[in-house]
Amino acid sequence: MAQSTIIDFLEVDVYQQDYKVLEQVEFSIQAGEFYYIIGKVGSGKTTLIKTINAEISLSSGRASVAGYKLDDLQERDVPYLRRKLGVVFQDFKLLTDRSIYDNLEFVLQATGWRSKKDIKNRINEVLALVDLKSHVNKFPHELSGGEQQKSVIARAILNEPEIILADEPTGNLDPDTSEEIMNLLFGLNKNGKTILMVTHNYSLMKKYPHKALRIKDKHITEENMLEEIIDFTDLQF
Repeated sequence: MAQSTIIDFLEVDVYQQDYKVLEQVEFSIQAGEFYYIIGKVGSGKTTLIKTINAEISLSSGRASVAGYKLDDLQERDVPYLRRKLGVVFQDFKLLTDRSIYDNLEFVLQATGWRSKKDIKNRINEVLALVDLKSHVNKFPHELSGGEQQKSVIARAILNEPEIILADEPTGNLDPDTSEEIMNLLFGLNKNGKTILMVTHNYSLMKKYPHKALRIKDKHITEENMLEEIIDFTDLQF
């Protein structure tokens, strides 16, 4: 079966206030692909994620994400676009005053779920997927960093998004836990999810080579992250 283009940018400029962060960006990603997003600190990696998520508007050019045209996106359509996207943050952004179950229930209710039975079943499904069913009633502060990140992944996939945007998902985790998170993301990818992952963890990238979008001097180039050809010298902090 032929793949379809799920993210497509053409001659896109992106500004943060008066500063041009990304210039003449062009790339296409097919449904079901896995891409790293790499570059120096401050190069615009998170800006790219926020542009895909319609948090930051295009200044020029054309782009489409999951069937929505970002250059002609109506405010009323933003929530529908975002339901096709699952976002995984480095700093978790879990609601600290409620349990993991209640965190996930909040998201489902906010996106239109009404049946308590359906909500409970879906929460149990995603927590089983990330191996956290036994932690359903715990609060975020009672979980390890890895368990919190697994909770964030569970939250991101609640509504069966087509695309997962992961912004430094292993940034605060030890190597073993980082590999657990990577394996979860790869599992989602094998099940058809398109994954875009911002990372500075180059040892993981060498261990699990995939395609990449490299941001440098405001431009983006596509690369095939084969260990024998990758050059990390311009990506250090």
